[in-house]
Order: sequence, then structure tokens, then C-alpha cells
Amino acid sequence: MVDLIPGPRLVRPAPGSFAFTPGGLVSGPAELTGAVRRALAVLDLAGAAGGAETASGAAITVERDEHLAAEAYAVTVTPEAVRIVAGDAAGALYAGQTLRQLLPAAAFRSAAVPGTAWTAPCVHIEDAPRFSWRGAHLDVSRHFLPKREVLRMIDLLAVHKLNRLHLHLADDQGWRVESRAYPLLHEIGSHRARTTTAHFHGEQRFDGTPHGGYHTLADLAEIGAYARARGVTVVPEIDVPGHASAILAAYPHLGADPAASHEVLDRWGISPAILSPLPGTVEFLAAVFAEIVQALGEVPYFHIGGDECVLDDWASSAEITAYRESLGLDTPAELHARFLRELADVLAGLGCRAVVWDEAFVSGELRADTIVMPWRGMGVGRRAAAAGHDIVATPVFPLYFDYAEAASPEEPVAIGDTVTVADVAAFEPVPPSWTPQEAGRVLGAQFQLWTERIPDGRTLDYRAWPRGCALAQITWSGQAAGFAAALPAHLSRLDAYGVEYRPVEGPRPWQRGGTGDRRHRPGAVPVAEVMRRLEEMTHEADSTRPSLG
Repeated sequence: MVDLIPGPRLVRPAPGSFAFTPGGLVSGPAELTGAVRRALAVLDLAGAAGGAETASGAAITVERDEHLAAEAYAVTVTPEAVRIVAGDAAGALYAGQTLRQLLPAAAFRSAAVPGTAWTAPCVHIEDAPRFSWRGAHLDVSRHFLPKREVLRMIDLLAVHKLNRLHLHLADDQGWRVESRAYPLLHEIGSHRARTTTAHFHGEQRFDGTPHGGYHTLADLAEIGAYARARGVTVVPEIDVPGHASAILAAYPHLGADPAASHEVLDRWGISPAILSPLPGTVEFLAAVFAEIVQALGEVPYFHIGGDECVLDDWASSAEITAYRESLGLDTPAELHARFLRELADVLAGLGCRAVVWDEAFVSGELRADTIVMPWRGMGVGRRAAAAGHDIVATPVFPLYFDYAEAASPEEPVAIGDTVTVADVAAFEPVPPSWTPQEAGRVLGAQFQLWTERIPDGRTLDYRAWPRGCALAQITWSGQAAGFAAALPAHLSRLDAYGVEYRPVEGPRPWQRGGTGDRRHRPGAVPVAEVMRRLEEMTHEADSTRPSLG
């Protein structure tokens, strides 16, 4: 039992095995049996007739135990039957996913392969997650990823007992969701005329090819329902007030200079485009947020960004300066903090907790219930936790998967070097030097897939896995012990699933960067140097920000 990812808390092997019969029966409460059947869909299992709580001869019986925590479960496999006990539907789903891993790798195919012996070894497993937030961030703005890729990512998160999909829906390079209240957002903001093919500052090369796309509100409703059925919570992100080129291309009057013209950005990097902080902008965003929340159905968390804001246009605007002074605020940074707090208040009225990147914490006081994602390092994360904010660990190193897995010319182009599977597996979301109070503020961790250099689903697979497997291990099991030994067998499951992951030994011949625009440039900025500079920046900003009071 060494090849389960993530590894369970307790595993007691027993002699013998149980043979499943495709089409066999699962009995128990409908909401629990449905979750198990989804995980074991390849076996085409049926629920107990008439919704009976138990059924004689059932291959799998599922029971609820109210004493078990959310997402917790126990599985007992004997030669006669399989018994699952779960605290909720998510726990039943994860029990099913564990059973799936006990079966041959063919259990990860979309249909049963003839000749497969559907047997599982006898065992007793007790399991529960270390962290409540175990996630992935997917950027669909820089390169649009259609609904099929989002649904597939949800399936793969569920396989790995990951339960958050942070969906980055808006940035300078594209607005990716329909708005009926403000339709120019998707009619104008969802596409750009071309995309840069340059990889370093100063280069000017473009592909000359239009790029775009957006998810309709009906798509969003489907994504939300699909995710909930698989234990995944969708966390939408509309990144404001910076990263606003796509919004301002559609509605330029929302900018700091209403007379300025804007285009959806065709290159990467930080843009000076920024929304005005005036009340009209808050009203605009409130309407858009409400559309997204209504479409998704259940949105306990909503990300509003707050990062990489160039405030020069606010400082030079007489109207914005007068507004800031009328509020009794001394600096544009204080106005930035107030703007984000107003949006968090709007979200609270919609039943959502606001989530921000760490610059929003550094720039000023937030609502006490706002969650902070410290992408610039766990140093700023500790300061946010000490100030009473829950945090989700998201540091560039080792959780930005747009960095290359090796500093090699064989790698496809990446933003920099290097984040390995071993780096991810060695990451500790709660550093041992933190106090118990600070440690208690860590909700979990997630990996980030920024898509400047992820143009399609095949590249997405390559970047996400198996590093995502390591993230699943540390957020569920809490340690890397056993991960390396389990990975080879788990990769055979991903092979059966059709995941085009990066092999541990290096890219396959067709995954290499080659000699064209997709080639990796050895000598790209090392991630360690990036982290050093980011840590310096957060300390500099922290020394000048207003007191938290």
C-alpha cells in the first residue's frame, strides 16, 4: 500500500482481495452513494433500488458517521465486500477515489478495458485532510482555455483530493466571462488582435493571430455544478483595480483618465492601466460580481486581486485626489486599501469572503475576514497571519508552475528556472518557526498556473502534473513521506487517464521546446533570485504602510 497519492493517514493491509463486478450495487444514502459512483464510474455501479439505505449482496455499502469531520472517511475491503464510512459527500467521494487507486490503472480510463481483473487488495484505511484549502489556480485570461479544459481540470483535482479551483477570469490580456449587465466586457474585452512571441523585455515580436474567447454565464453555472458534484469549490477572480486593460478597452470611462483609450493587451508584464476608485466603479463591479455569483450558484470565496497596481494615474487625477481628500485619506495607497475594502463589503453582502493577493494586505487595512494569498513569499504571509488574516500559501517558489521543471534547453519555454517535483514535495505550508496562532491561520496551499506560456491543454498537462500530485500530497497528508515511492505507479494511472504530464526524467521528444519560439532559454532568471527580490520588496512596502491598528 505504498502507491496511494495522496497517502492516507492510516493503512492496515490484510490478506486476500475483493473482486468487483461491473454493474454491481452500491447501497446507502443517495448523496453518499452518488459520490462513490462518480469516482468509480468505469465500473458502471448502480445505486440501491428505491433508495434503500442497505441492500443485501451490495458490492459496496456506504454509511454516514456524523462524528467524522468534513472530507474524512474510512474504507474497509474484505474478500466479501467493501464498506465505506464517511462524514459527508466529499468524504464518500474521496473514499471512492482511494478505491479507484486500489484497482488496476485501467480504472482511470473512460470505459472498461476488456480483460481487466477488477480486484482490490484487502485493507482498512482511515483518512482525513490536513488542510481545508487544497487547490489550483488556473489563469484563463492570458490564454483562453475552453470549458472542456476547465471541466477536465476539475476531474483531475478530484482524483487528487484537491478541492479548490481558483479561476482567474480577467486580466489585461482578456476578459473571460459573459456579462449581461455590461455586454461590452465580453464583446470587446474577450479578444486581442495578436499575442507577443517575445520572451524577454525589450524584444518586439508578435504572432499576428487574433486570440480570444469567454465563458458564458450558462457555462459558469455548469462549471460550478460540475465542480460541486466532485467536491471542488470554484473561486472566481476578477483582478482589480490594476490589470484592467481589457475592462477599460470596453468601458474607458471607468479609468482614471476617462478620455484615454485602451486596448486589450497583446504582451505580458505589468500594465499601468487602472480602474478609477470612484463610487461609479464600485457600482459597476458590484453588478458584475452579482452576475458571477448568481451563475456559479455557491460562491463562499471571491478573489478581487489587488496586486501589481500602478497608482500614478490616481495621484495625477484632480478628481480622484479630491475624492481621496474628501474621505480623509492621505495617500493613493490608502485609497487603494479603501477601494478593496468597499469591494469586500459588497461581496459580504453576496455571501462571499473576499480573497486578495498579498499587495492588498501590505497597502493597508482589510476587512478582518479577508483571506490573503502571499505569492511573494511566506514572510509576508506570516505578517498577514500575525495581523489576524487567514492565508492560503501561494509562494512563487515552489508553487508557481509556470516556471520550468529544469534549467535545460530541452524544456519548453517557461517564465524562469526552476521548480521541480521534489521542490514542491519538500514545501511546508506552515514554517516551523511560526507561532501556534500564526500557524492556525494557514488554511492550506494551492499551485498557480499562469498561462502566458501555456497556450493549450497539452501544455497545461505538462506544467500541472506531476508537480500537482506533490501539492496534493503535502496539503492532504501533510508530509512528503512515501511520495517518491508512490509516484511511478501513480503516473501509470495518469497515463490511463490520458494526462500528458512531464516525465520525471525529462520531456518526451514531442514535449521538448525545439529550436523555435517555444524553446527554453537557459539562463532565464532563477526562481531563487526572484524570491529574494520579492521578499525585499515586501519588507520595503511593509515599513511604509499605514498601521494595522
